[in-house]
Amino acid sequence: MQDTVIKIENLKKRYKLGSIGGGTLTADLQSWWAKKTGKDDPNLKIGEKRDSGTEFWALNGVNLEVKAGETLGIIGSNGAGKSTLLKILSRVTAPTEGEVKIKGRISSMLEVGTGFHGELTGRENIYLNGAILGMSRSEVDKKMEDIIEFSECRKFIDTPVKRYSSGMYVKLAFSVAAHLDSEILVMDEVLAVGDMKFQEKCLGKMGDVADKEGRTVLYVSHNMNTIQQLCSRCVVLDKGRIIYDGNVEEAIRIYMGTVKESPLKLNLEEFPRAEEHKSHVAFMKKLEVLDADSSVFVQNSKMRFKLTLTANQQDLHMYIRAIIHYADGTPVTMITSKEAFEAKCGEDREVTFSLDTQYIVPGKYTLSLILYEVNQFGTFRNCDGVKDAYCFEIKAGEDFAHKMEWSHRYWGHVALGEIKIETE
Repeated sequence: MQDTVIKIENLKKRYKLGSIGGGTLTADLQSWWAKKTGKDDPNLKIGEKRDSGTEFWALNGVNLEVKAGETLGIIGSNGAGKSTLLKILSRVTAPTEGEVKIKGRISSMLEVGTGFHGELTGRENIYLNGAILGMSRSEVDKKMEDIIEFSECRKFIDTPVKRYSSGMYVKLAFSVAAHLDSEILVMDEVLAVGDMKFQEKCLGKMGDVADKEGRTVLYVSHNMNTIQQLCSRCVVLDKGRIIYDGNVEEAIRIYMGTVKESPLKLNLEEFPRAEEHKSHVAFMKKLEVLDADSSVFVQNSKMRFKLTLTANQQDLHMYIRAIIHYADGTPVTMITSKEAFEAKCGEDREVTFSLDTQYIVPGKYTLSLILYEVNQFGTFRNCDGVKDAYCFEIKAGEDFAHKMEWSHRYWGHVALGEIKIETE
């Protein structure tokens, strides 16, 4: 019988918004000093305000047991409590109530560069991480060559990591976490930064870590394909509680039911930007859905939007790229605007555009938007981008040819209509 390596009992985590409670000692001190000196809190988003004394329960009564050698997926919508749970397990922050018992050493990747010191080289950071796990220098030396080879960073291994790109950070950080002697490996959505080839390499390594080495893996991701590929068990978090624990397929089905449609007016300034979209050439500010009273659309209808943006350079001629994903993260389609539009520097520009849902089958989807320009040489440059900006649902119309319940996993996300049989 497998040993229990993680046991969580009635775990709760409360944040007191507008006061000390940033999750880490550094954030708490920054917020406290800003309040004392009358400055803006550096841990708040731009334009965000908090009501002092408001309580928010990130986790509210979580009970969980994880066996040695299990690969546990943790899924849920943004704000469900996934990252908070992993931070408590990694001892980054302490619980408000409850108890966590851990048997073995934990190696964590909660964000890009976790546990790295920017002034140290890649090689020095490997030794640092080994020391944190209680390994001797000679033990790290035995793993060094494997770590460097897997990370694909040999050329830069003696360069300070502050000069690494985000992708290089992830490659080295994952390689360190996967090869050093820890019984439990904790991963929080970090593989999204790496390239596709390296992601596949990492998933293969994580499978080996669990199956061949008998180590325990806790994996948080919004990509349901990797959850299906990697995990033997899955829990669904919603509003700080576990609402399901068990079969991976059933967990994904339940999670899809928790994905809620977006409001019809969105403030895009609140959405985070990926590294490749932080050029500051342009900035999308608002997205409004037109001619609709909800975010549920009947198949074959058109979705119309009004996008408000501002340009930060003169003479910008930009295009819109819209990418639609199924709610489990599977790409469905991509479409671009045929003609460019002009935006003047420093002025708000409103652009109205529409998307046709003719071939998209019933289900829940997300819409990502990218602004880009093409110069006279045909070179593309991303100006701004927002991932999963808008969530919506497509419902079957009366003329939907497939009357049976549609299986996205086996049949995909596009229906091309009926097969036309020709008669002589």
